[in-house]
Order: sequence, then structure tokens, then C-alpha cells
Amino acid sequence: MRCTGAYALIDSLYRHGVKHIFGYPGGAILPIYDELYRWEAQGKMQHILVRHEQAAGHAADGYARATGQVGVCFGTSGPGATNLVTAIATAHMDSIPMVIITGQVRRSAIGSDAFQETDIFGITLPIVKHSYVVRDPKDMARIVAEAFYIASTGRPGPVLIDIPKDVGEESFDYVPVAPGDVKLAGYRPTVKGNPRQIAQATRLLLSAQRPLLYVGGGAIAAGAHREIRQLAELLQIPVTTTLMGKGAFDERHPLSVGMLGMHGTAYANFAISRCDVLVALGARFDDRVTGKLAEFAPYARVIHVDVDPAEVGKNRPPEVPIVGDVRQVLVDWLEHLQTVSLPEPGQTQAWLAQIQAWRRDYPLVVPREGELLSPQEVIYLLGELAPDAYTTTDVGQHQMWAAQFLPNGPRQWISSAGLGTMGFGLPAAMGVQVALPTAQVICIAGDASVQMNIQELGTLAQYDLPVKTVIINNFWQGMVRQWQEAFYQERYSHSAMRAGMPDFVQLAAAYGVKGMLVQCREELRPALEELLAHRGPVLMDVHVNPAENCYPMIKPGRSNDQMLGLPEVAPVTATCPACQAPVEPHYRFCPACGHGLAR
Repeated sequence: MRCTGAYALIDSLYRHGVKHIFGYPGGAILPIYDELYRWEAQGKMQHILVRHEQAAGHAADGYARATGQVGVCFGTSGPGATNLVTAIATAHMDSIPMVIITGQVRRSAIGSDAFQETDIFGITLPIVKHSYVVRDPKDMARIVAEAFYIASTGRPGPVLIDIPKDVGEESFDYVPVAPGDVKLAGYRPTVKGNPRQIAQATRLLLSAQRPLLYVGGGAIAAGAHREIRQLAELLQIPVTTTLMGKGAFDERHPLSVGMLGMHGTAYANFAISRCDVLVALGARFDDRVTGKLAEFAPYARVIHVDVDPAEVGKNRPPEVPIVGDVRQVLVDWLEHLQTVSLPEPGQTQAWLAQIQAWRRDYPLVVPREGELLSPQEVIYLLGELAPDAYTTTDVGQHQMWAAQFLPNGPRQWISSAGLGTMGFGLPAAMGVQVALPTAQVICIAGDASVQMNIQELGTLAQYDLPVKTVIINNFWQGMVRQWQEAFYQERYSHSAMRAGMPDFVQLAAAYGVKGMLVQCREELRPALEELLAHRGPVLMDVHVNPAENCYPMIKPGRSNDQMLGLPEVAPVTATCPACQAPVEPHYRFCPACGHGLAR
């Protein structure tokens, strides 16, 4: 079949199951958009026109996180391509499968500083899993097939395809490449774990008195939530998750200790600091989790399971390294556990009781005093009214409060973790809503973050996407202000946002979106109920206490059990009779060895 490079691209995307593309046209990518016009006219695919290319990338990212499929976005050459860079870096840091298509100047003009020419291939090399420049249209089908395979296998990630304008226009004899019909020398991701290492991990785990499962985004990518629950319940092991791992284990489950790390629960951070065997599943021991790395899980022997061999041992050398897909490794591990003698019931009872004591003594608190609304009560009530919603967030205090107070199912938590990208939430919510048109999608935003991509209200209005955006408005760059208060002697350098802040209700109306304002506690519940009942998109501005800080908080360079914002406890007055470790009066079990203490 004789066709153009643009046809080969769109046909290849269609053969790989692409139904939605997020993008913005421009000169160098016009041949591709011209071909896309024909495919849309036939109802084979839908293009979502964003208002900024960064939003196209974040929308494709949200689409991928919610579905597990590869997200696709388009941008033209030059500034169109560079506007995608932040979104590409966001996907790279969080291991999100995406294929990014950029237009490029004609092949003869490459390297001549032609109008709107940038070397997007070179610019993005550090932040993609792989990248291509299509020099011959005959390579188009193969490159697309390879891109989807690379993006979605092993450790997922973004793949860039840069297409010169004349490659899209040139005719050639097209031979399609079927999805999966790819041979890449040297690229063979390890899926199954080594049986000897699984057996070694079993021996170590069954000897543990204070085991802990530490679950990261790799478990979400692998779809391992069912197996994690089976392992936790079989051996009665408590479970903590990272920001990326939220949803991999039901946070309402009695074995859940919530999120750990800089703004994690106190009981998760105490547990990580006292466990004797730590099972890391698809987690990478990043700095926001570990605090002072040298003092992270100081009593623990580590079993580390990850599909990316580069992550195993990168920050914390494990006693048992297992390279493989988290779900497949757990399937094999659970089968192996059926062949060995399990510990007597109750081996972890003292440990679970100690965690329960920490949970009682250091709970997450929802302030409801005073005239001003607290951010926590807004988020908590929203979770109560919409327990099954898909939640996206921007970045800052509101993100951490949402992580603390909103339990989520698998793939229902969509947040920029590794890069911490302000402006992520609203366009990511668009992507989730396009992917799941009947789902309830809520974006929890900050008054500073939301303004970075607020133009996407126009996209919501154009496509009537019923995303509900709730702005937790404290009139500050909240997390910046908190750090300036805690560590910079209250020198609030350029973190106040009140001056120049728009009237969000009127701004929403200007885009044709319903706007709402909440300023007091009495208005909150009926307003949220109205927001959730409205058929179309809504932007709600909720004014909250500007002085509220997000706790617990670990100061950079401190260990996980050195948290700010915890209630005062009695000083150390005793030692454990078994191991002589210091214990506090309210402990029922020694935090170092788990020995039961008389009260």
C-alpha cells in the first residue's frame, strides 16, 4: 500500500489501540494533523485540543496512570516541543508509559537553525526511556511498534518520536508492523524472579518478628495489589506505601499503616525505624521516603523486589535482591510459601500491637476548631462524600494532606511524586476523565499550583469534561511558606499569593465553567454536595486557614523517627529488660526488639 509517513504514523497508533491523543498543532506537525483529520472524521480516534503543550503531556500522563495503557500526546517543533519537556520529565521520574510525538523541521533544514527548530531529541535524552528521529518514512511503523513496546515493558517510561515535516509528507510503500512484533537486541526485561532468591527471601521473612512491607509505584505499574494483600494477610505483615504506591494496598485495611516518609504517618515512620525485615516492593528508597539514608530502617534486613536492576541496591544494599516484575515475583513467592512450614499464628502479634499503640498515640488529626476552615477537614469531607473518585492533585501542602486523608484504590491516586510538578493536577484530571468518561474525577489543587495550567478550563468546557476541581486556597505557596517558617526564620520571600490572585469564580465563568466559593464551615458540606451533583465541570474556591501547616514533617537530614509536629510525650524513663534499649512509658512493647513490657 502506497501512503504518506503521516498515514503510517496514525495507522500505527490506531493498530496499537490508541483512541485518544492530546495535543496542539503547529507548522512542522501539520501533515500529521491533516491525516488525523481524516481518521477523526471516520470516528476511529479522538484528538483533545489542549491550551498548552505541557497540559497535553500531563493529560496523556493522567490517562496512562488511570488505565495502565500508553498515553499519547502531540506537539509541534521548537516551542511546542520544549513546552512538553516538564511533562516528559514528570512521566520519567514516576515511570509512566507515554509516547510523545513531536514535529520537526524538514530533514534538509535540520542543523541550520531553521524557524522553530530545536534539538528535542538531544534536549530530552536524560528524561526519556528511549527516543527516535524518523529519518525515513519506511521506518515509521517499526519505530512506533518499538516505542510502545519500550514504553510499556520492564520499568515503564516515556518514549519520544521526533518526525521531520517532510517525512510526514513523503509517500512510500507502507508495510504495517503488528503490536508486539518487535525484536530489540539487548532489551529483555526480567519478569520472573530467581527461584533461589525467592527461597532465600522466604527464609528471611519467616524469621522476622517485626516485618514490614514497603510498597512503591512499581507495584501499581505491575498491578500487584491482590498479591500484596494475600502476602500481608497470610503472614500478618503491616504495609506502608510511598506517595506513588498509594492504592496498592487498601488503606482502610487493619494492616495498613498509611504513607511513610517526609509527611507520612507517624506510625508508618516509627514502624520503618523499628522493623527487623523490610520487604521493598517496587520502591526505590528515594530521599523523601528515607530521610537520612544512613539511619533509614537501621534494624532491618532488606528484601528488595524491582523490575529495574539499576534500582536494586542503588541507595540501600539489600540482603536479598530480586529483579523481576513485582506481581510475577509475588505470584511465585506465594506459591513457594505454600510448600514451606509457616510460623505459628501470633508471631507478629506483639509488633502489630506496638504499631496500634503508635497509631493511638500519634493519630492524623483533622482540626475543626475556630472560625476558619482547615484544609484537612475539606479534604476529609470530600473523601467521605466521594469515596470511589479518581483523585488528581497539584503539588504542595494540599497534595500531602490529600495523601494522608484520602484512601484510594489501585490507579485512583494520580499525583506528581518524583518531580513534584506544580500545575499537574488539572490537565492530569482531563486525561483521566477522557479515559474513563463515567468515572468521578476530582482534582485537588492549590491556589498557586492551579494557576500554572488554569487555561485548561477551556479544554474542560470545550469537551464538557465533568472534572471537579477543588482549590485549597490559603493565599500562599503553602509548602514554601511552611519551610520558610520552620527553617528560614519566617523570612517569607515571594511566597504570598494574595496580591494578584484572580477571582476564581469569575474566571471559571469566563471559560463557561461553573464556579463556586466556600468561605466558612457551614457552607462546606452543601457546597461539596452541589459540586458533586453538577453534571459538568466545576471549579470550587475554598478559603482555608492560611497558617495551617502539614504535619508530621521530617526535617531534611533527619531520620524518619525524628518528626516535627508530633504531640509531646513523656521523656525516656526506662530500659527494655531484654535488650536494654530505651523505652518510653507509653510503650507496651520494646521498639527495638518487640519484647512485651509490663505496664
